[in-house]
Amino acid sequence: MAKKVDKKFQVDSRYNRSFSEEFRKSKVEDLRSGRLKVRDLCELYNLSRTTVYNWLYLYSETEKGIKTVVEMESETFKTKLLQQRVAELERIVGQKQLEIDYLSVCLEVASEEIGYDLKKSTHRGTGAIPSTNQQKRANERVVFTGWH
Repeated sequence: MAKKVDKKFQVDSRYNRSFSEEFRKSKVEDLRSGRLKVRDLCELYNLSRTTVYNWLYLYSETEKGIKTVVEMESETFKTKLLQQRVAELERIVGQKQLEIDYLSVCLEVASEEIGYDLKKSTHRGTGAIPSTNQQKRANERVVFTGWH
């Protein structure tokens, strides 16, 4: 079903609007500084991309046919910060890996000295080392005398 559109708020494509030179220069400055994007300007004022780029060529140093890469300083700063953060995290991971390797070697040496594998004793009460409750139960004798 087609949507009913209120024509009162539509811009007639046959209607030519003109913007002041001051307005155009301010919008080009907004584009160059990064406060606005071409798409945003087009949507906000119902302009064509061609019109916006014509303003850019007319009121800035941008030349037609030459691609200009616009990068805000904040993006460069963010990239540097992220690279520093990655380096810091890699350093931390390296330290943790060294710690894991050291503890693994310690565990192997202790297992050799004790005579059984400490790595297999991961759950309490199971494995090679008996718990205190298991030792108590082994020492106690339960004598069944029958039902009374």
